Amino acid sequence: MKLKPNMKSDFDEFLKEEDMLVDAEAETTAIKRVIAYQIEQEMKVQQITKTKMMNTSRAVVDRLLNPQNHSMTLQTLESATSALGKRLNIAIV
Repeated sequence: MKLKPNMKSDFDEFLKEEDMLVDAEAETTAIKRVIAYQIEQEMKVQQITKTKMMNTSRAVVDRLLNPQNHSMTLQTLESATSALGKRLNIAIV
């Protein structure tokens, strides 16, 4: 397919030129915000307190629920979801 002069071959390049490309930091924060929200909502539904959450310190749970704190491990996520009686599902798309 021949590209017209106004067409771009790279969608990311197009988004960048239009100032619509999300940087990695913003995307990481968005993902963490969703994870923290989902865990917090499930804790409310099940009436689970932070101290009962993962059989660990409140500080660990606070870091997990803090959308600005990106330092979480798969083990921490697995422990959190297990404490909620849920499964952790991660996909690469």
